[in-house]
Amino acid sequence: MTATDLPFDPDALRAKYRAERDKRVRLDGNEQYLEVAGDYSDFVDDPYIESVLERSPLDDDTEVIVIGGGFGGLLAGARLRDAGISDIRLIEKGGDFGGTWYWNRYPGAMCDVESYVYLPLLEELDYVPTEKYVHAAEILEHSRAIGAHYDLYDNACFQTEVTGMRWDDDEARWIVSTNRGDEMRAKFVVMANGPLHRPKLPGIDGITDYTGHTFHTSRWDYHYTGGGPHGDLTGLRGKRVGIIGTGATAVQCVPHLGESADELYVFQRTPSSIDVRNNRPTDPDWAASLEPGWQTERMQNFNALVSGQPQPVDLVDDGWTDIIGKLLVRIQREGADADLSPEGIAASMELADFEKMEEIRRRAQEIVDDPDTAEALKPWYRQFCKRPCFHDDYLDTFNRPSVSLVDTDGRGIDRITAGGVVANGVEYEVDCIVFATGFEVGTDYSRRAGYEVTGRLGRTLTEKWADGMETLHGIVSHEFPNLFIMSPGQAGFTVSFPHLLGEQATHIAYIIDHALANDVDSVEVEPDAEAAWVQQVIDKSRVSLPFLESCTPGYYNNEGQPEKRAAQNSTYGGGSIEYFQILADWRADGSLPGLQLTR
Repeated sequence: MTATDLPFDPDALRAKYRAERDKRVRLDGNEQYLEVAGDYSDFVDDPYIESVLERSPLDDDTEVIVIGGGFGGLLAGARLRDAGISDIRLIEKGGDFGGTWYWNRYPGAMCDVESYVYLPLLEELDYVPTEKYVHAAEILEHSRAIGAHYDLYDNACFQTEVTGMRWDDDEARWIVSTNRGDEMRAKFVVMANGPLHRPKLPGIDGITDYTGHTFHTSRWDYHYTGGGPHGDLTGLRGKRVGIIGTGATAVQCVPHLGESADELYVFQRTPSSIDVRNNRPTDPDWAASLEPGWQTERMQNFNALVSGQPQPVDLVDDGWTDIIGKLLVRIQREGADADLSPEGIAASMELADFEKMEEIRRRAQEIVDDPDTAEALKPWYRQFCKRPCFHDDYLDTFNRPSVSLVDTDGRGIDRITAGGVVANGVEYEVDCIVFATGFEVGTDYSRRAGYEVTGRLGRTLTEKWADGMETLHGIVSHEFPNLFIMSPGQAGFTVSFPHLLGEQATHIAYIIDHALANDVDSVEVEPDAEAAWVQQVIDKSRVSLPFLESCTPGYYNNEGQPEKRAAQNSTYGGGSIEYFQILADWRADGSLPGLQLTR
């Protein structure tokens, strides 16, 4: 099919995408957001505990400390247990395991990647989720089940926040300080803090002037709204509510706010891509038919498809994999004339993307009654520029007479006053502001972690990484022995983040097990090996930079400034499949190449 045969004009779409991007780019990038500290520290208080659990400070010695009780920490703990390591402590600032699913209990919260792929360790726990996309309460319960199954509650420290870490060379131990007065020692530390756990607030003029009620979606205030994760927010009757942010979280909670509030104002800078979710209960006959290895097969099939690698069958068959299906149809239509070179595939992928996004925009137009509102809800960017959303009620919510979309045409909110929100020069008086403004992603690692790490030579991790991350495989860093990092930085990006965490957990457990079995005191990456990996990451990142530069601002592209985030801070440009193979080949070598082992 030639360009003239297409039902859209590719050149016109490219120009439209660029224009929409340009008017949203801000010079302050990530600095437009406020850190939840000082005057804003109450935004990170835990609303899910009745009281702080009292205990005496700890100054004991543990073989492995894992920081973070989300999927990363749980997977690390599980793989360490599988390796026969018994002396493990998980430290978690929340009151239980769950990570982002402990904090995010807003109404309508659910996974947006198929639960059979997303929830880790399903076969190990002999569990099949109840729905294709399960709700947050079930994910939190599964997290707790993992903790119980692997005895990770034993020796765990909840309601405990790490405040600092330093390496003691004489003892060959990490000293971990916490807000509970602890000075714990550990031979190994795994940092599984997670990329989506520290809320951020918009740096809007007057944000501290507002005298009404406020909260962040990751600390939902049911005492104010009434109801629960299922909705029925009876406390909002008679209330005027404003929600700032229209990303994945807002898409899930807006229908419930719109159902209960007397008036709801949805303040939008950039619309999300809203595709069909089509959630449904798990078929019991299908669940009973699953054979050993089914989840790994499904995870790999999904990851291959969303990575652009065609598969004989699409096991998940949802909105995430649909664009690859469109690509295959396009290639089949072209037959022998199809250009299967990398450049040809990229060109075909762009056209398939255009086709998909035209479908998304058409859906908004068909569902939303008011033409101006429908037009404002149309996303003008490539599908994977921002995290795609899937929901069957979000767009319909704007047909309620009590719900108003306040589109700012990419400019954002003007300011906040004592009584409301000013956008497009108009003040909207509201009784409550809900911040659906996401989490810190592109800021310094220590700021996102909430503590500083001081290594063998007295340098902090922030100081060492001032000009960009320096690691081997995104997991270990020179000058920081026996320290392991679980994050997407310099690692393979996955749509289903637990897939990456599982691969990293397997890798880390392998190294720690080897060290313990061979009486190794410290494991540290050699400078040459680290430098070689950094260069490989930089070289690979150049492939994705043009795409990221063309995207509308968001956390995927450092708020529209991917070139300002050092290339070496990016994910591994070769993709997750290549990255996973690199880790597997490294373990198969058996000699731990690039690591210096000290006895």
